[in-house]
Amino acid sequence: MMTAEPLNCPRILVAGVGNIFLGDDAFGVEVAQRLLQRRLPEPVRVVDFGIRGLDLVYALLDGYEAVILVDALPRGEQPGTLYVLEPDPAESSTPPGADLLMETHNLDLAKVLRLATALGGQVQRLLVVGCEPEPAGEAEEMRLEMSDPVRAAVDEAVLLVESLVARLLREDPVASSEVR
Repeated sequence: MMTAEPLNCPRILVAGVGNIFLGDDAFGVEVAQRLLQRRLPEPVRVVDFGIRGLDLVYALLDGYEAVILVDALPRGEQPGTLYVLEPDPAESSTPPGADLLMETHNLDLAKVLRLATALGGQVQRLLVVGCEPEPAGEAEEMRLEMSDPVRAAVDEAVLLVESLVARLLREDPVASSEVR
């Protein structure tokens, strides 16, 4: 006998994004990989999208009530600083004449959201868990390893995402904030 998911139970996508060949940019991918090893509630789907922007667009068309994007996010703070931001998904609407062309091996979150919206996808809640990367010099551009501060923030980010998921499932408000 099949059991149906409760109708009031939100479906949540946790999307880890980033390039594993660019040092700290691998942050979102590493968080997703760790979350995949943990037990999360049934309506939560965790995906390591890496740099596959088009795959993320298609996932956003699947009707998730909430999406948590995890990525390296430079905002001028100390490397390893975690952020929780809640951009307005409506602001990702496509202006007339906007460039929706996607590169196959580049993930531009703004373009992903615009294309998903243009194709009819609607994200009700969008949260971004970002980590301040260490500034990279030209010699470090293809650095394969994350910096120590960002690597140290991965475990904290896993707990943060789990906390956000729990709050979303309880329908507690999640305010945009900076986590240090």
